[in-house]
Amino acid sequence: MEKPKVIFIFFIKSKKLLNYFVLFFFYRCLSKLIDYYFMTKVAETGLVVKVHYTGKLKDNSIFDSSEGRDPLEFKLGAGNMIPGFEKAVLGMQIGEEKTVNIPSEEAYGAVNENMIIEVPHADFNIGRKAEVGMQVSLQTANGNPIPAVVKEVKAETVVIDANHSLAGKDLIFEIKLVEINSEEDADKKPLLFD
Repeated sequence: MEKPKVIFIFFIKSKKLLNYFVLFFFYRCLSKLIDYYFMTKVAETGLVVKVHYTGKLKDNSIFDSSEGRDPLEFKLGAGNMIPGFEKAVLGMQIGEEKTVNIPSEEAYGAVNENMIIEVPHADFNIGRKAEVGMQVSLQTANGNPIPAVVKEVKAETVVIDANHSLAGKDLIFEIKLVEINSEEDADKKPLLFD
C-alpha cells in the first residue's frame, strides 16, 4: 500500500513543478514580447518603418500629410527619403511623436540655377499657350521625364524651372512612428498604434 502513496506524492510534486515551469516559460515569453513591441524596439538602419506625418513650411502651410491615408512605409538607410526626415526617424520608438525642423540642405537642397532654363516660344510646343504655374514635363538626353513648372512667360521666351517645388525651403515635419519591422517581418501583420 505504501508504494502507490509514494508514486502519487511524486506525481503531485511533478505536476506542481511542471506548473511552475509553464508559468516561468509563459512569463519569459510575455516579457520578451512586451519588450520587443513596446519598450526596446527602436527604429534603426535596415528596418522597415511606417510613420504618419504632416509636412509644413515655415509659414505653417501644409504641403503634405498622411492624414486620412495609410502610414508612409520605407526602409531606413535605403536612401528613399530626404536625409533630414530619415535622421529624425532613427532612434524613435513605436508610438513616439516628434516635431523636427529640417533645413533645405537636408531636405530637397538649394535651388539649382542650372535647372532653370529659358526656351523660345517656338520650342515650347505642348499644344497650348504657356501660363505661369503650368506643369510641364522635360526630357533628358536618354528619354527620362523630368517634371517642371513654368515660372515666367516673357515676350519671346518661357522660363521653366525643373527644381523640386520644395528646393531651397526649410521644412517642418510632425512625425509619429506607428510600426517597425525587419524586412522579413514586413509581410506579417504587426502591432499598430494609430
